Amino acid sequence: MISNLPLDDTDLRLLQALQRDAFLSNQALGDLAHVAAATAHRRVRRLQDAGLIERSVALLSPDALRAAGHPLLQALIEITLDVQTAERLDAFERRASADAAVQQCWRVSPGPDFVLVIAVRDMAAYQAFAARLLTGDADVRNVRAFFAIKRAKFGSELPLRD
Repeated sequence: MISNLPLDDTDLRLLQALQRDAFLSNQALGDLAHVAAATAHRRVRRLQDAGLIERSVALLSPDALRAAGHPLLQALIEITLDVQTAERLDAFERRASADAAVQQCWRVSPGPDFVLVIAVRDMAAYQAFAARLLTGDADVRNVRAFFAIKRAKFGSELPLRD
């Protein structure tokens, strides 16, 4: 559910703090937002119920996973469909979004129709992904894959204040 909940300075301070660390205690959140812990808790629940907070997750370090012996291949993929009707775009978006390898699916313009961010264990898993979603789809006309060699920056914070 997404609502038009008006946001005050306290809400914005809570959202900023949670974007940096979703595991903060209610006491720490309250301190950062200049309110009591109970107020912070109540406000966060209200923000969740309003749909402003989609979910809280732990962000894993790809480099640390690789160093621990867990193979990981990440790629950004541009996809252009053969026909750009609303039906075909929606259908591909549903298929891409349902695939476990797809971390992000963006419908973009101009240029390609979609940009996907994917993560798979290795090149064999990438080939299986490509066969499943890209080469096996008659609607896909063009694919350009860019394999990540280094992550210089990764952020998830949305701007809330100037």
